[in-house]
This record gives sequence, structure tokens and C-alpha cells, in this order.
Amino acid sequence: MEHRLVQALEKALGWNGAEELGTSFVRGHVDDPALVSRIMTPNRLLDIAMRRSLNRPQLRCFRQGEEVHPAIYYTDSVSPRGQSISMVNMRSLGSLLQDGATLILDQANVFDPTMEVACRAFQWWSRERVQVNAYLTTNDAAGFPLHWDDHDVLIVQLAGEKDWEVRGTSRTAPMYRDADPNTTPSEDIVWSGTMRAGDVMHIPRGHWHQATRTGSGSGKSLHVTFGITKRSGASWLAWLADWSREQEIFRHDLDRSGTVGHGALADSAARLVGERSPGDFLAAYEQETAPARHVPFLEIFGPLDFVVCTTQFPPRIQENGETVDVLSSGKKLTLTTKALPSLRLLLSGRPIHMDQAASETGAEAAEVAAILVKEEICAPLTPELSLGYTGLVMNALS
Repeated sequence: MEHRLVQALEKALGWNGAEELGTSFVRGHVDDPALVSRIMTPNRLLDIAMRRSLNRPQLRCFRQGEEVHPAIYYTDSVSPRGQSISMVNMRSLGSLLQDGATLILDQANVFDPTMEVACRAFQWWSRERVQVNAYLTTNDAAGFPLHWDDHDVLIVQLAGEKDWEVRGTSRTAPMYRDADPNTTPSEDIVWSGTMRAGDVMHIPRGHWHQATRTGSGSGKSLHVTFGITKRSGASWLAWLADWSREQEIFRHDLDRSGTVGHGALADSAARLVGERSPGDFLAAYEQETAPARHVPFLEIFGPLDFVVCTTQFPPRIQENGETVDVLSSGKKLTLTTKALPSLRLLLSGRPIHMDQAASETGAEAAEVAAILVKEEICAPLTPELSLGYTGLVMNALS
């Protein structure tokens, strides 16, 4: 999937692919104001908060460095039948932002189609799980104190300005579950300065950082962070532990005396390590990830006009002589080789009109699309979802 934001970040950071993720801190600038404003705006973020029932920690507000109690900016919307739904009180939230505050929406990709498609593009690009958080800061509000993240982040400044300080690591490759709490910040300042609209940067896992508008006076800042959680050696070992349950020797209770079976257990563990490599784990992780959320196709709503592949990672197409396998979302689909042109088109990650598919690959495209939609590898392109692709995905909707 060729996404304009992914390509713009690669160019701005001087990268050629995702191999540079996690290697070093780097900054750049996207020279396309229209692209930056297309991703998200302050008003669109507030519109998401207004129209959905969002609760902490999904939506949080901070003032003077402290989290604001939800009761201050939430209210219960009661229906005529007495049903109560917690909703953001936009008047109260507006007052907080007017005085200076930071509003955070975690996993904006769950609520906004543009963010959803952008995250999917980054996942196809990096072959890792990605989520995006949005941060709106107004006037001279403070940000979080110095902290580090257990994942790599790609930061895009979308509007306004914010001051940043980035430091080096104080522990190599720290983790969420680790043997060391890693609570002492590094003294090595890698970069400090102001991020302005269009600026981007990559902060590798473990680098200490903080951002604030303190002292900036009247104004705003909106940035999004694409959090990319890469697999580690510990992830591979956890996967091996799951596989160990297939073998009886690993299911038996351990002998506390240490005299029975410990040697055989160690030998079996060594064989398991040799049989399932880190590469096997990475491939399985991509192919076994559950299907993404999507609107189901129902014939009663009308024909299947547009389809798009919505898998978390690019489906794997494997040719086997007279047949072809599609491996994705924990499934294996086997079709005849005549379906191959249709598969390559429909699984490209671009929205495809069925008339276009039939014209380019033949009449069987409709049958192939129906199978992919039924198996939740592709989904119908609703008008809402199409907004996430329009003008952003190469060769998609104009």
C-alpha cells in the first residue's frame, strides 16, 4: 500500500524503508502543508470527542501537569427512556482548553478512518503493530515530565508549535516488562528545540523525552504519534512457550527434587528452539493476526461495488503450480491459478472498483472478491472508510 504520509516521512527522515526504525533519533520536515492538514486538525479531534462515548484512559485531559478528573469535563447524557451514556461536556472541555490544557486521544485509529488507514499503511510498511495517539495542547499548558516509551514513535507535528527535549537512553532496549525499572533519566541531550507544523521525528524505544508549551503564550499544538511496537527476542521466547504445550513433556508438573526429567526437559527445550526460528515467529505473527474491525458486507444493502484489503499485514500469496494460497488473518485460502491476477489487484491495499477489477483481470474478479470479503480479508468500501483513502493512498480515489 503506497501511502502519501508513509512516503513523506521516509523522504523527510532520509529513510529507504522501515529498516531504520529503532536505530537512532532523527528529525525532518514534510514540505506539503496540504498533506499535514489532511491527516488531522484540532477541530476534527474535538469533533471525535463530541460524537463518541469516550472514557478514560481513551480520552484524557491534563492541566498544569496533572490529570483533570473526568467529572469536570464529562456528563451523563440521559435519553427520554432514562438510559445514561457518558459523554464529553464540550462546554467544560472548551473552558479547559481556553485556559490552557492538553487533550489526549489514544488509538485515534479506532475512531477516525484517516487515522485507521494511515496506521494500516504503517503496519504494512513496518510489518509491526501500530497505533496512533493525538495530542492537542493549548496556550502555555505543560506536558508530561521526562519519560521513555517501550516502543518506537514517529511524531508528526500537524498544527502550531511545541517545545521538545529528547535525551539518550539510560538502559539499552528497555521493555514494558523488564528486570530493571529504568527510572533515572539520561543526562545526554540529543536534541532540544521547537516542532512546527510539518516537522517530523523518530524517537527510538527507551529515549527519554518531554514536550511542553510552557512559556509559549497564546496558541496551540497538535501532533500525532505513531507508536510502533517491534517484536523482540523475549517475544519469540513467549511464542515458543505457547508451542511447548503441544509436547507432553512440557505439560507435566516439574519435579521439585530435580532428579526426574529435568535433563530431558532441557533437551526438548533446545530442540524446540532449533525447530522454530525467530524468522518463523515473525512470519507466523503476521499471518495469524486476527482480522481488523470492518463493516460487514450485507447483500440486502446493495451490490459489492468497491472492495479494499483490510488485513493488519500484507497477505502472503503463495503459488503452488495449479493452485495459489492466500495466507492471512489466521486463514489459508486455496484458489486456482487463474485467480492470481485478481488476487494481486484486490490485495494491493488500494480501494478497487469491481468494474475496474473485471476490466483488468477478467470476469472471475467478482467471484474472487466475494470469497475475500466472506473470509474477512477484504471489506466493502463504505463512504466513511473511503475518506481515509481519498487523496492519500496512491492510485486510489482521487
